[in-house]
Amino acid sequence: MRKMKIFTALLLFAMALLLLIPVFHADSHSVYIIPVEAEVERGLQAFIDRGIEEAEEADAGAIIFEIDTPGGFVDAADGIARLLQDTDIETIAYINQDALSAGAFLALNADEIYMHPSARMGAAQVIDQAGNAAADKADSAWRSSMANAAESSGRETEYALAMADASIDLPEYRAGEGELLTLRAGEAEEVGYSEGTVSSIEELLELKGLQDSELVYINETFSENLARFLTNPVVVPILLSVAMLGLLLELFTPGIGVPAFIGLTSLMLFFYGHLVAGLAGYESIILLVIGLGLMILEFFVPGGVAGILGIAAVLGSILLAGGDLQTTAIAVLIAMIAATSGMVILVKFFGKRLQLFNRIILSDSTDTKSGYVSTANRPELIGQMAVTATELRPSGTIVFGDERIDAVSEGRYIGRGKDVKIIKVEGSRIVVRELEKKEEEE
Repeated sequence: MRKMKIFTALLLFAMALLLLIPVFHADSHSVYIIPVEAEVERGLQAFIDRGIEEAEEADAGAIIFEIDTPGGFVDAADGIARLLQDTDIETIAYINQDALSAGAFLALNADEIYMHPSARMGAAQVIDQAGNAAADKADSAWRSSMANAAESSGRETEYALAMADASIDLPEYRAGEGELLTLRAGEAEEVGYSEGTVSSIEELLELKGLQDSELVYINETFSENLARFLTNPVVVPILLSVAMLGLLLELFTPGIGVPAFIGLTSLMLFFYGHLVAGLAGYESIILLVIGLGLMILEFFVPGGVAGILGIAAVLGSILLAGGDLQTTAIAVLIAMIAATSGMVILVKFFGKRLQLFNRIILSDSTDTKSGYVSTANRPELIGQMAVTATELRPSGTIVFGDERIDAVSEGRYIGRGKDVKIIKVEGSRIVVRELEKKEEEE
């Protein structure tokens, strides 16, 4: 009887645990909401990376990406797409306004897509920085990425390709030949590019059966907002140009002044933004410090080697911090052109001279006009009589009073012990003439 009671108690305890397990499971599942707004760039990638990491640590049940973006940069879109593909959490793209260009690509990499009734997605042709269609190589790679994104979520690739390729003819969706495809909410649902049309996230949660889940909104911090601005591919070349121009202007002004402060501040902002965005590591900062140290060393150890190595180290640190080598290299090239143009303007049109070189190169001349003389000039000797202590052939030594003086004859030989007259003094050059007998008698 006692054993039966123990068995019954254990059975009841086990059943209670089984009843509690789903409750604990439901409570532990929250839904994370991450906004995907403005331009798609590397700062946004770092923000989304943080949001997904927090959701994974919390064992979230789903992540909703609330999308409203006109597009952005291919390299950043590729990075964000990999983040969506690598997470085991269910990803849902909710397009509340626009998912154009890179935004459409990101939506296609989510497990499911839902759209607001007024939302759009598409128009995803890759363009260059001038706003023109990209080269065939880049365009082909992008079309392949769009097709892969659609295929990975079980969608027909034709519509994804039509978003990126204007040659595909889909007149029934206002995308005749020469026009890119942009789907409205109803059209996207019709072709299987949307799982449903909802007016709000709350309606989406109810449709997915997640209305009782805890909602966790991931918002950008001030540092992340600043980093997004500082790492924007349009802002980066401006920062580097200001940095180079500021340091260049400092070469034209003595001491450490405003130009140097502005230049160094711009350079620090570049590295700060890329550090916060997770694009730069401390190795790039170490390389920067080494480069600046070598450039300072050049002032004390002339020769050029330390300066060249320092400049190379600074450029290397910038390229290393930039994340994407090609984009950063273009930004550095733009900055160098801007700095060179500034140097030409300063020298050619404003007559500026490099003050830096005045601290390194001797610019004073030791001429008579500047008050420099190699020996004391003695004009008082002119007309005085002396005696040759040696033969003058034509140079030799004369004796004036108790003083022996180096001298030269007027041109002819003068023997030893002859009376001479000093006729010219040119610095250390004293010219004498042998006295004639008449002059001696006088």
